[in-house]
Amino acid sequence: MYLIGLTGGIASGKSTVATRLGEHGAVGIDADQLAREVVEPGTPGLAAISAEFGSNVLLPDGSLNRPALGAIIFADPERRERLNAITHPAVRQLTRDRIAAADASDPHAIVVYDVPLLADAVAGGLVTFDLVVVVHADATTRIQRMIDLRGLTEAEATQRIGAQATDAERLALADVVIDNTGTLDATLAQVDALWERVVAAAAGEIAVIDGIRSPSSAAQD
Repeated sequence: MYLIGLTGGIASGKSTVATRLGEHGAVGIDADQLAREVVEPGTPGLAAISAEFGSNVLLPDGSLNRPALGAIIFADPERRERLNAITHPAVRQLTRDRIAAADASDPHAIVVYDVPLLADAVAGGLVTFDLVVVVHADATTRIQRMIDLRGLTEAEATQRIGAQATDAERLALADVVIDNTGTLDATLAQVDALWERVVAAAAGEIAVIDGIRSPSSAAQD
């Protein structure tokens, strides 16, 4: 199995890149989706969130009121850490399960783990990536996207960017950077070119992708 870690700041276009890789045949594992699963109604995660933050973060049907919770945690780093302490262990375990399932299904699969907090996954020893891809767009572009596409105010968008890792911290982890400040076609062309190199590296046909050795070349050392 060839495992790609895909990350990027909020509104950077990470989902666009993940979707394109999926169209090429990659097996996608979305950390945000896993985070939603661990707080579905009836889960221990949702019960713990309700106990920590109060019943006002629940909708009438018992599901999580994400806007209400977001308003709390993006304004208070300490409370955001409390939420992370509830959800992150469950997401980590589900991640391990999904990666193991993908490997068992097809040992030659190319798997893309789409994760906002990639640095935490690496530092915590959750997974070892063959390649780390960072989708990048400058803060001004991302703020405007959140205003136009998500209906946030400029202050809300800026606050959410500030709650995440910095661009420098993400880029320091990158083996490959996808520049998503231009047109959609330009972004997709970068992803298509990357896919060709990933397929070749996974098959052992090339030794490196932007300085990263393929698993087969590493095994020969």
